[in-house]
Amino acid sequence: MNWQDSIRTYIPRNEQEAGDQKQILRLFEIYDDLLERTNAFAHMTASAWVTDPSRTKILMAYHNLYDSWAWLGGHCDGDPDLLHTALKEVREESGLRHIRPLSEDIISLEILTVDGHMKKGAWVSSHLHLNVTYLLEADPGEQLHHKDDENKAVSWFDMDQAVQMSSEPWFREHVYTKLNGRLREFIRTEGDTGHRSDWLR
Repeated sequence: MNWQDSIRTYIPRNEQEAGDQKQILRLFEIYDDLLERTNAFAHMTASAWVTDPSRTKILMAYHNLYDSWAWLGGHCDGDPDLLHTALKEVREESGLRHIRPLSEDIISLEILTVDGHMKKGAWVSSHLHLNVTYLLEADPGEQLHHKDDENKAVSWFDMDQAVQMSSEPWFREHVYTKLNGRLREFIRTEGDTGHRSDWLR
């Protein structure tokens, strides 16, 4: 399945996702370069909600741009494999090497607003991130290394604490709480069936 079809076939789980999916599909009809940052209005990103094998902890990074603890992820930069982008970004931002997807399915979809800012000496105008999120697993015993140009620290937090560590109310309410809910759904399905690829069906 190509990256556009993975978004077309995603089943929204709430009003926010239904509305954002509709807008993303409209942008597919207008632009053919949404995988690239050269589209200064909107472009695709992929994020990760990273948990540990016990399913009790979440990995967060303190992002320089947002001055807040936040999930990990980044720009696709032409890569049509959205899951690969999420895995790559987690490795780059955390220093972790042993990461695996708990499902190849998208677990969340949202349009994120990014305020204008300076990056590498150049002005980046306000724009939209068309974001998908994947559920990944990593080993909390593996050494963490932050990425100086993007974050100040990387750390594991208990699930509910991870939400509260964010200083961005919109993300706490509309994204991170939702992702913890998706993780809890996965845990229930994992316990019932052991079939990790079926939990969103």
